[in-house]
Amino acid sequence: MEFNIQEFMNGIIEKNPTEVKFHQAVRDTLTSLVPIINENPIYCQEKILERLIEPERTISFRVPWVDDKGEIQINRGWRVQFSSSIGPFKGGIRFAEDVNLDTIKFLGFEMVLKNGLTTLPLGGSKGGADFDSSNKSDAEIMRFCQSFMTELYRYIGPNTDIPAGDLGVGYKEIGYLFGQYKRLANEFTGTITGKKHNWGGSLIRPEATGYGVAYFIKNMLENTGQTIENKRVSISGYGNVGAHLVEKLDELGAKVVTASDPYGYIYDSEGITGEKIEFLKELWIVHRSPIKKYAEKYNVPYYENMKPWREKVDIAIPSSKENELTLRDSEMLVENSVLCVCEAANMPVTEEAVKYLKDNRILFAPGKAANAGGVAVSGLEMSQNAMHCSWSADEVDDKLKEIMSDIHKTCLKYGSEKDGWVNYVDGANIGSFIKVADSILSQGVV
Repeated sequence: MEFNIQEFMNGIIEKNPTEVKFHQAVRDTLTSLVPIINENPIYCQEKILERLIEPERTISFRVPWVDDKGEIQINRGWRVQFSSSIGPFKGGIRFAEDVNLDTIKFLGFEMVLKNGLTTLPLGGSKGGADFDSSNKSDAEIMRFCQSFMTELYRYIGPNTDIPAGDLGVGYKEIGYLFGQYKRLANEFTGTITGKKHNWGGSLIRPEATGYGVAYFIKNMLENTGQTIENKRVSISGYGNVGAHLVEKLDELGAKVVTASDPYGYIYDSEGITGEKIEFLKELWIVHRSPIKKYAEKYNVPYYENMKPWREKVDIAIPSSKENELTLRDSEMLVENSVLCVCEAANMPVTEEAVKYLKDNRILFAPGKAANAGGVAVSGLEMSQNAMHCSWSADEVDDKLKEIMSDIHKTCLKYGSEKDGWVNYVDGANIGSFIKVADSILSQGVV
């Protein structure tokens, strides 16, 4: 009996009716897996898919804290521990006003498959809270983080679940979270990654996601006999991922011409290079300032309430938020002869847009493969913590290049089609699923 996606999805939707992002993430994966499941009936017999899409543990808790006015505030926190089949749970913590259980579940599910690609022994999890730190004082952020960790600490540990940063959680928040964990657990371990280098963090961890995306794109183009040099690139976002992605692409010889925020984008025909990169990094990472300030400083066009996908480029990299690149955006990119679209964020391209790009034989890299550099270097940070040592930036970067190359090879192995075109979505989904599914089979009914 052949596997029926729609029937399976109906069951998921019935059980989780409001979690539309989670539905999207699961459906994207299942679409690739039909041939593998039909060829290996044991996956159905042993209910591997049912076990994979149901988290091992879902933790929901309140986060009470006191603001600077002395008023009590209440937020909601979550940690979804999805799968520990290939290693301890691993995944970031996201603080944003629109975070909910649906957000955390979709991100946690993606982490299982992303970590399955990295070659590192890590499971998948995700956490977060509906807390917006952008208008809070440092003291308020500290009190919130301490309250959040007071509940979370009992569920995590260096061999259980290792959180990291994500949207809204940078060095400052990681420091407060780790400090409270250390106080409560009475231990200094590698339980949280993304730490500052002077107290257990890894060099190039902040750069890792952006650098890894650049390396993955370089591998994709070289596989088709092309180079990344002189390619024009459009990027959305300009935060930690986007800014360091611009930096590495410039180093590799590409020319990045756009950057954006929720209010509009800038277009720099000469390319974001040299001192402009340092200004871009400082703009958001240090000051949280709007991208419009770049346009004002360098006298380049700024397009309010518009997205950068209408520009004619060779490579488009959505690196901001979920479902930001739509079907119409993908049509414009194809009309402008784009060569490659690469997800630097988690699920930033809609289902319809992904299908359109693949139907038009555009190289498309899903986030679970292309942006795995961040969690990969988090895994390397764990190794350094466990050995009580610190590697140089070059050593970490070399390991990152090797991991991204291995992920690319996995995509080639499972995604190459008869005409030579590579379906990177299928390659990533199948390669990671087989690793996770076979691990679940080996461990019995747990």
